[in-house]
Amino acid sequence: MAENAAPYEIVKGLLGGTAPPRPLFLPIVFSHAARIENVPLRSFLTNPTKISNSLRQVRARLRSDGVTCYFDPFLESEALGATLEWPAQEGPPSLRWPRTKASEPAAISGSAARPVDQGRVPVAVEVIRRLKATLRTDGLLMAAVTGPLTLAASLAGLDAKNDRPHIPESDLDRATSVIAPIATAFLEAGTSTILIREDFLPTMSDDGFADWCSRLAPIVNIVRFYRALPVLLLGCAKGVTANRDRFLAASWDCVLCPVVDRGTPANLLSQLGPLAFGLALAPDMFKAGPTAADFDSWVREIVSEARPAVLTTAGDVPAAVDIERLNKLWEDLQHR
Repeated sequence: MAENAAPYEIVKGLLGGTAPPRPLFLPIVFSHAARIENVPLRSFLTNPTKISNSLRQVRARLRSDGVTCYFDPFLESEALGATLEWPAQEGPPSLRWPRTKASEPAAISGSAARPVDQGRVPVAVEVIRRLKATLRTDGLLMAAVTGPLTLAASLAGLDAKNDRPHIPESDLDRATSVIAPIATAFLEAGTSTILIREDFLPTMSDDGFADWCSRLAPIVNIVRFYRALPVLLLGCAKGVTANRDRFLAASWDCVLCPVVDRGTPANLLSQLGPLAFGLALAPDMFKAGPTAADFDSWVREIVSEARPAVLTTAGDVPAAVDIERLNKLWEDLQHR
């Protein structure tokens, strides 16, 4: 691999339709920074100073192509009026929507008009600005937004296990309207890579798939307008497989990154070609253990065979993961 290829040059080439000399290595490493600051994640997410300082420390240790400036699956939901309920013990929060009836989310007044001013979106924007000013050209600045299907499913209170759910069009419209402004705020603050996270991916009809693509298109176009790289994280392997033919038939202006595990064939979406294809590793796969060496060997094999444009993770790498493991894996990949 061309290990000396600068990440910004690779992004420029991808946006111009040029195959990359090597994959961009962009693992999502964010909550690890809270561990460095030794503060609960709940407090960490609201403090731009602690986030910026600790992410600079992460950057000094992690030899990847990018820095995850902010990653929170609930960011847009909170901006739309939901509240986070944190457990008494350390752990991830749950989401609670205000409701007028047992089965209906309450109407949200005002928050959808200026989503960039709601919840912790201003915190994320401030972190990006600070890192843009201090890290300068030292790697790509990454931020994540939730995809329209995933956010609409949350608004509708749908079970992720439902393979063929009915998502109300009103929820899809509300979700779509909030994602683009938040992505724009991130881009104006200085991000060079936007991850669009779709963890909810049901089996879709041709019309449903086309509607989803039409909702993604403005978000992707905004990212490209700012000459940044749009990466579509497909976190539901079952949904990717169920809609595989539709993925292959569609044209894409972003890098598709389906989640892969040890049972995923390397050619799952490789027919899309190197400009549109990436791989998202399940974050828990990086945990240390007796199978760690086998996992590293499998990653080397699938990257060599599939030749992705981007190698990332489907979510935040657990805080307990050793950064040196990520560095060693990347070094091994570059020398193949």
